[in-house]
Amino acid sequence: MSAIPAPARVGTLWQRRIETLREYEVVRDGNIFGTSFFNNFVLSSEYEQARDILDTLLAQYQDVPFERVFSGREISNGGGTCFSLESRQSLACPAFDLDRFREELLGDLTLVRGIGQATRKRLNARGFRALTDLAGHPKFRSEARKVISRLSSGNSSDIMDLICSRHPKSHPLVLGAAGLHEPEDLVFLDIETLGLFSRPIILFGVGQFEHGQFIVNQYLLRDIHEEQAALIATLEHLSGDRPALVTFNGKSFDLPYISDRLAYYGMDTPARIPHFDVLHFSRRRWKDQFPSLRLSALEREVFGISRDDDVPGQMVPEFYERYLKTGNCGPLVPVIEHNRQDVVSLALLFFHLLGESYGC
Repeated sequence: MSAIPAPARVGTLWQRRIETLREYEVVRDGNIFGTSFFNNFVLSSEYEQARDILDTLLAQYQDVPFERVFSGREISNGGGTCFSLESRQSLACPAFDLDRFREELLGDLTLVRGIGQATRKRLNARGFRALTDLAGHPKFRSEARKVISRLSSGNSSDIMDLICSRHPKSHPLVLGAAGLHEPEDLVFLDIETLGLFSRPIILFGVGQFEHGQFIVNQYLLRDIHEEQAALIATLEHLSGDRPALVTFNGKSFDLPYISDRLAYYGMDTPARIPHFDVLHFSRRRWKDQFPSLRLSALEREVFGISRDDDVPGQMVPEFYERYLKTGNCGPLVPVIEHNRQDVVSLALLFFHLLGESYGC
């Protein structure tokens, strides 16, 4: 991937501007509907706790060198250098019932253009239970054969496109297409940014399975000018034989944001790969059950995970600004842990939903 060197002064310019980047509202606990910026707020209790954590970290890590705090390594590529951290843990993948998934696909007559629910019921009553039965139907055989051909290809992107053309993007069959991939194909991605729009990404978290372990690679910007190197390092994880991307709200945020930053550096957007946005499936599963569908809320409700000394994602720019301004790496500690836990919880939630739908 070609890289165009970033201007040397970009870090200085962003450091001057970052104090004005606050893009969230602080709202009274229990009053989230009192804000017009509904999707980007911080509860007052979270805000006060985060400010206390920041002060504590600044005192705790004063004059402590970066290399004594973070165990990682500097990496270099065509975009320059950035800092890489790696963590490993055990994480179980549910057994996927591929036969059940294929049976449901072939039994969904509405995948054929021109067949809605009412027509499907009439066809079922006449003995047309599967797409293969329609292959001899005088009216629908041509379209049915096209659908069968697409399903038989095993191309998850093509199959997802077909399903989404006839069903909502949160449909269980869309999620089930992930079962066409090996766990090692899946790339779990989460980013931390300096704001909501067209501002640098300061931390990339990438989770993948390797030899039965879940490995989280994080690419950290020690200064803003290291963003291009971190972008290139992250995209290398998406260049495998059959990669598939898994995010939480990534179709609306992470992926467009990364594309915007690639354009900023004159770099090409990576080739399209299957993308499973867990937020869509979570909404379908829990929209009437839990008051919040944020990732941190879902991990607490579903898995009982409670984060200690966590920094709200909306406040990450302030923590990073304090690191840049003081050289004290303490504020980076909860940011890195927040991102790592987001990647792990993303994988846990994804496999939980997949197991509920198509687990053996």
